[in-house]
Amino acid sequence: MTGWDISSSGVEFVTGLVETAMDDMAKDIKAYGKDIESAAAWAGTISGAYCGAAPTGPVKAALSVFVNETLHDVLFLSARAAKSVNGARQATGYYILGHLEMAANAQHKALSAPKVDLPGQGGDKGHGKEGGKK
Repeated sequence: MTGWDISSSGVEFVTGLVETAMDDMAKDIKAYGKDIESAAAWAGTISGAYCGAAPTGPVKAALSVFVNETLHDVLFLSARAAKSVNGARQATGYYILGHLEMAANAQHKALSAPKVDLPGQGGDKGHGKEGGKK
């Protein structure tokens, strides 16, 4: 650990940039969700006349599958960035205090993949996205 040479102001600057990017990403994800809903609503169907609620068309069904299959990945990006920022700040704090072993532990912990729970499912769908764990 004697090779560490950390600039706390540099860490704060970079993690601040990452947080700004995370905020932008959160806005984009919200817009993406609204755009997908709009596309699904306006895609229409290839069926004939119907009574009651409109049946689901192939485009809406495909968009639904796409969103369901990529939701974990999108949530993982956000969780990974947050865990990295928090870990960098925590490790830097320990480093400044001279607690190099605690800094190394914080850094190691931040490197592991975050656990992402999918909304309404109570956990990972089993896509193996926690491959970073050792």
